[in-house]
Parts: sequence; structure tokens; C-alpha cells
Amino acid sequence: MYRISQNQLKILTQCPRKYQYIYLDNFASPFTLAEQEKLAWGKKFHLLMQQRELGLPMDSILAENPEMQRCYQALIQTATDLFTPSQPKEDILREAEHSRVLSFDNSLFTVIYDLLIADQNNAKIIDWKSYPIPQNTQKLTRHWQTRLYLFVLVETSDYLPEEVSMTYWFVKPLGNQAPQSLTIPYSQKQHEETKADLKQILHNLTQWLEDYHTQKKPLTQVDINKGICQSCQFATLCQRTQPSQRENLPNIASPDDVLKNLAIIEEISI
Repeated sequence: MYRISQNQLKILTQCPRKYQYIYLDNFASPFTLAEQEKLAWGKKFHLLMQQRELGLPMDSILAENPEMQRCYQALIQTATDLFTPSQPKEDILREAEHSRVLSFDNSLFTVIYDLLIADQNNAKIIDWKSYPIPQNTQKLTRHWQTRLYLFVLVETSDYLPEEVSMTYWFVKPLGNQAPQSLTIPYSQKQHEETKADLKQILHNLTQWLEDYHTQKKPLTQVDINKGICQSCQFATLCQRTQPSQRENLPNIASPDDVLKNLAIIEEISI
């Protein structure tokens, strides 16, 4: 049985060979210092919001990071409906770092919602993003984090697709802007499309892994005409760079530290 994350789905649909290099061959590209700082900031903000939901002290986290304190206060002031529930607590499930596991086609999908708010009529997934809202918000609707999180919630509950939604809050805006949000609704059509796509991806993965383990056959490469190889850290391994380009590519290193952070790579960017 495979354990599949949203980040693995993203890589599988982007380039199966890249999936091979990271998850089968144990190669990965180390984070830059700037990326490490972004990851650390995002992890700390998630911890802050989790402690808030649990009623635990937050002073130590806020005191050591004035920027985070500013972003947190701006979020509380902007998202008033989110932090002042209109229903009694006993009528609402409200939980930070809410985890769900779905068994699907001989695979296990595990998701962790930054915040889940649910009552008898609907359920809302809240996700904190520690960067400004992207210009192309349509990409968020098609992103595998959005698709998988909504799919798993419907499959593991009694909610209809139209009764669930996912809201991204971009808590680190540019300058003095207020935090912005984007709510993505769901539908039966989207649910069936995601189910079909997952079945196809898992079918392909099963065949690829069998060929890889029994015949040492590499996983398929992305079509070079898609133009994404130039920025990939594995372009040299795939022989998809010109010699003059190779010196600008990041080095490949052991993933011992990198793979620990794969679940939160999306904090850098979607």
C-alpha cells in the first residue's frame, strides 16, 4: 500500500522522473538559506495558530518575532468572522492540525488541515500561507493540495461536496496591506474529476514502480516541450540542459534533512 501526500501528487503529475529521483533514488536539492528562513517562519506561524486554538500561551513566540506579531494581529483584525464564532462551541467542531486518512485504491492519503471548522450543515478547511496572495489564483483551484484536501474531507465524512470549502489565508502580505483570503468552493463534478484523476495516477504509479523495481526501468520524463526542465535541479541527470546552463543549477544532495520538510514545502510557494 502506497502512502501518498499532496506534494507527491504534484510531482507525479509534473514529472514522474522527478518523483523517482526524490522518493526512490533518494536525491534532493538542498534548500537555500532564504528558503530555510521561509520554512522556519511558516512552521512557527502554524505553531502559533495551533497554540491559539488550544488556549496555550503565545507570548514567547510573538515576543521574539515582531513581524509575526504584526501579521498575527492583522489577521485577527481582518478575519473577524473566523475568530468570533456565531454558534455555541458545543455545536461546532473546531480543531487545529486536524488529521484525516483515506484508504483509496490500495493507497493511503493523509492530510492535515491547519484548521477545520465544521457544523451540521457545512465544513470549512482553513490553510495558512506565509506569503502574499499569488497573482494567478486560479492555479490554487487546480493545485493538488486543494483538490486532495477537499476530496478526502468528503470521502471521510457525510458532507456533500457542495457543503465543504477551502479557504487560504495569506498572512504575510506585502507592505502594510491587510491579509487576504481566497475561498474555493467544491462540487460533485470536481469531486468526480479528482477521483478519476487519482485512479489514473495510481494506476500509472503501480506500473511505473513495478517496472522500476523488476526491470530497473526509469520512470517516464516530462515532455521537454513543456519548458519546465530548465529550472529543475535534475535537468543535468536527465540530460536536458546545455553545458552553459549546468553551472547555474543547484547541487544535488542527500535528502536526509530535506525530506523531513517535504510536507511543508508548499509554504515556500504554491
